[in-house]
Amino acid sequence: MDEHEVVIVGAGSAGLAAAALLRGRGVEPVVLEAGSQPGAVWATRYDRLRLHTPRLLSGLPGLRIPRRFGRWVARDDLVDYFRRYVDHHGIDVRTGVRVERIDRDGDGWLLETANGAISAETVLVATGYNGEPFVPEWPGRDAFAGELLHSSRYVNPAPFRGRDVLVVGAGNSGAEIAHDVADGGAARARLSVRTPPQIVRRSTAGIPAQLIGMAIRHLPPHWVDPISKAQRKLSIPDLAAQGLPRPEHGVRSAFIATGTTPILDVGIVAAVRHGRVEVVAAVSGFDGAEVLLADGSRIAPDVVIAATGYRAGLERLVGHLDVLGPRGLPQRTDGEPALPGLWFLGFVPTLGGQLREGSIAARRVAEGIAAARHAGKTDAPPVPVG
Repeated sequence: MDEHEVVIVGAGSAGLAAAALLRGRGVEPVVLEAGSQPGAVWATRYDRLRLHTPRLLSGLPGLRIPRRFGRWVARDDLVDYFRRYVDHHGIDVRTGVRVERIDRDGDGWLLETANGAISAETVLVATGYNGEPFVPEWPGRDAFAGELLHSSRYVNPAPFRGRDVLVVGAGNSGAEIAHDVADGGAARARLSVRTPPQIVRRSTAGIPAQLIGMAIRHLPPHWVDPISKAQRKLSIPDLAAQGLPRPEHGVRSAFIATGTTPILDVGIVAAVRHGRVEVVAAVSGFDGAEVLLADGSRIAPDVVIAATGYRAGLERLVGHLDVLGPRGLPQRTDGEPALPGLWFLGFVPTLGGQLREGSIAARRVAEGIAAARHAGKTDAPPVPVG
């Protein structure tokens, strides 16, 4: 059995940042990654993907993203940066190792993998809240006569050229995929929307939306919604006639209520405004070759792409340890241990940019783990009995 001081589960941005910061504090972690390379989740995303946060605000601790990657870093360049980051910091990443379950093992922890058991004194779970694709259990879904796939399987528009495509879900992925298939030659591109989304420009007058998201936490709460609503009115045309009315609430209220970030416009506004992407009502079910919509209408697309989000997928790992809340997310994360020697990182949605905020949280976690190890104990709540 392999034995280690600290094991990090997940070689995404947060896990790599934590590993680098721990090494800087004299702790040598091992990082276990289910995929074939660091940042494997990013590597499998669609071709068109670029960061919505600028390069200068997206680098991990101790190594900037190369300037030649441009302001909005492309998917492949980001994955290349992760590989460089691992080499630069000498991080021990072991790919192709999927952790199936984490259990108490005396004063430490036992990680079960397909490659064998691994023992660790301290475990940091950094698999992120997009761990498992989620597709709603729509009535009639399994008997749909067309093609149904989750957005995690979407790569580029080539397979959908000349076909009638319905994208379900008005988040960033759904908006970009709908725009992409429209540009890529789909015979028809439609976007199913349940709730009118918040939409902001990726940058306004050269100022990235991320800076606005970072500033929100420092503004009086009652200022934020009026400011964001005024900004949308000035920067985003009224799309009510096309099926995307302005939401009643502002960005802050929507984020608090749902935990979802706004759509950052990289082309969807123009595509909807000019009819290249048609907005339709929410999906309520399927009937053979038809999709049933909440407004009572029926449509018959060739393909349905479900951009319906993800779940953290932590139940199989730690669901038996009584550390998860009602939404399947850790009750303690990003700075305090859930149990002695068991930490979580990167499970808090943010308006300030996933990579930047994940790195800030990684610093808190690394400091906590290093301090606990230096003291010879883990500063955490007692283990629940029973």
